[in-house]
Amino acid sequence: MNIENLHPTISKLLTKRGYDNPQKIQDFFSWNLRDLPKLTDLKDIELATDRIIQAIESNEKIGIYGDYDVDGTTSCALFYHYFQMIGVDVELFQPSRFVEGYGVHPSSVDNAIDKGVHLLITVDCGITNLETADYAKEVGLDLIITDHHKDAREHLPNAYAVVNPNRRDEDESKLKALAGVGVAFAVCLRIKEKLDQKGKETPSIYPLLQFVAIGTICDLAKLNPMNIKLTRHGLKQIKETSYFGVRSFFNDEDRSYEVMPSEKISFYVGPLINSKGRLDHPEKALKLLISDNHKEAFENYSQLEISNRERKLIQAEVFKGAKNQVIGQIKQDDHFASIVYDSNWHEGVIGIVASKLVETFEVPAIVFTDAEEDGIIKASARSAGELNLYDLLKECSDLFIKFGGHKAAAGLSMKKENLAAFKNKMFSLLKDIPHIQRTVQDQYDLEISFNDINKQLIKELEIMEPFGMGNPKPIFKMTDAVIDSYTVLKDVHVKWIFKSAKNPNFKIQGISFNYIGKWNCLLPDELFAKQEQEGLSLYFTLGVNRFRGNETIQLMVSKVFLGG
Repeated sequence: MNIENLHPTISKLLTKRGYDNPQKIQDFFSWNLRDLPKLTDLKDIELATDRIIQAIESNEKIGIYGDYDVDGTTSCALFYHYFQMIGVDVELFQPSRFVEGYGVHPSSVDNAIDKGVHLLITVDCGITNLETADYAKEVGLDLIITDHHKDAREHLPNAYAVVNPNRRDEDESKLKALAGVGVAFAVCLRIKEKLDQKGKETPSIYPLLQFVAIGTICDLAKLNPMNIKLTRHGLKQIKETSYFGVRSFFNDEDRSYEVMPSEKISFYVGPLINSKGRLDHPEKALKLLISDNHKEAFENYSQLEISNRERKLIQAEVFKGAKNQVIGQIKQDDHFASIVYDSNWHEGVIGIVASKLVETFEVPAIVFTDAEEDGIIKASARSAGELNLYDLLKECSDLFIKFGGHKAAAGLSMKKENLAAFKNKMFSLLKDIPHIQRTVQDQYDLEISFNDINKQLIKELEIMEPFGMGNPKPIFKMTDAVIDSYTVLKDVHVKWIFKSAKNPNFKIQGISFNYIGKWNCLLPDELFAKQEQEGLSLYFTLGVNRFRGNETIQLMVSKVFLGG
């Protein structure tokens, strides 16, 4: 990468993000895996991998138990493919969101023993399941926990081994940002190193980085230089992947990219993998990722497509009801949070609906529905702005039966009779927090002009991939654009044609998804009518619309408003 001839907008952007000297910039763009911290530098990894190798050599049955989300599913698939590489069959387990719920449970241990498993390895879960670890020890099942979540209980699980960069005694670890799938990869890497040292040379595990890329992006793991490098290598391999399940997500047009865009993973692949786990059981998604032929992959992929369509319909219905409740609650005074409840809402979509409420009303959102047990309700909560939602909810924990999460998102359950008290306490707590800290603020990375947008800028933005948590896709502001024309698509989306205020012959197309009906947004005809008198401002990201071999620069417009 020649950093001396970077587009001026890219240079400004990198400086603003702290890459303020040539060495830091070179490191940001680097693909060199030798620059990674030592991935196997984790407590208990020696204990865990020695036990796994012992199980392999003595033909003990190994089980892999993963969470039902994308990180857990890709972690299971990664382990499965690794063991296949070395000729070992493993038993795969995933819980149902609605039956067992999150984590590994005593019933999970019983199920593994019933299947003849002697060694059970968790992925992306287990760090808080102290009772299960005790039970596994009691019944004689060796339990190895691999996880990346916070070690938040009173002590570490009493498992055979606990491999987690975020366990309480890993304070100095450089690996804290690894997703669950990254931890699984590190374990496989150490097994391979040990087998190679024993003279049992095994295939390269480089292809497994495809699963690391998908799980890392979709779990919103922080894209620090370590995760960026791992993810870049995974995304680059996807266009030529030999995994039938991974291949099924992408068409020929997708494979025209040199490196698969992270947005394709986060907005398409992730929701499809998650869809089954949101509505019933995640097994079809895992079966897809471990498919060893095209027919099986196609059948499982078709199941995910059907499930995702159903999820979208259910989600739209729940969001409509939740949005109407919020609008009914809004008064002239400050709207502190969107706290809504309906006994019939589907538990599998309330997290997405909470996120959409935050996007719509720009305040924290907590969406409740009935739990399986009578008189109990459960919720998904999402934060807004800089608010530490976890700390705020902790102050209400005397009202909860169960509660967990982190700064930006949480889940909880409580008696239905506590709902009114919970609302009052939350509103009271939020009232004392400055408005700017508890609401979504309009933010952009740089203001640019119409003339700054060209193919060089687009190309260099693509080289900044992957985008996600810790390396967000840049949001630009522009004030020298004029709406030339617009078209409403499917009643909700708006396709724009913008022209330069200084050079009306210079035009760029834009798209705003789900724009019509957005809260506090002016309709396109009003913007068009008033733009000459009041001026126009846009917030957008930049992309390329690829269609039938043609490439067109496109603005992905998140906000259009009058004035500056």
